[in-house]
Amino acid sequence: MYERIVKVINRAGVHARPAALLVQAAKDFPCDIYMERDTDRINGKSIMGIITLGAAYGAEIRIIAEGEQEREAVESMARLFETKFEEE
Repeated sequence: MYERIVKVINRAGVHARPAALLVQAAKDFPCDIYMERDTDRINGKSIMGIITLGAAYGAEIRIIAEGEQEREAVESMARLFETKFEEE
């Protein structure tokens, strides 16, 4: 298992477009991927799950992966947060 905490730094938060980018990145990896915010845990390969996290600006999200290429999967998704989903 590999995990990392990221912070939402784009002003619009995680809406439909960033959620789609996260799912697109997650589906490239064979491992199980989860995202957690507070007490909510969702499947990181589900666009609806990601949207329901309601991750607004400043929210902290834990990305967790278990299985093959888990580190690469988490780091790939974390890069999207770090680049503000290329929106700004």
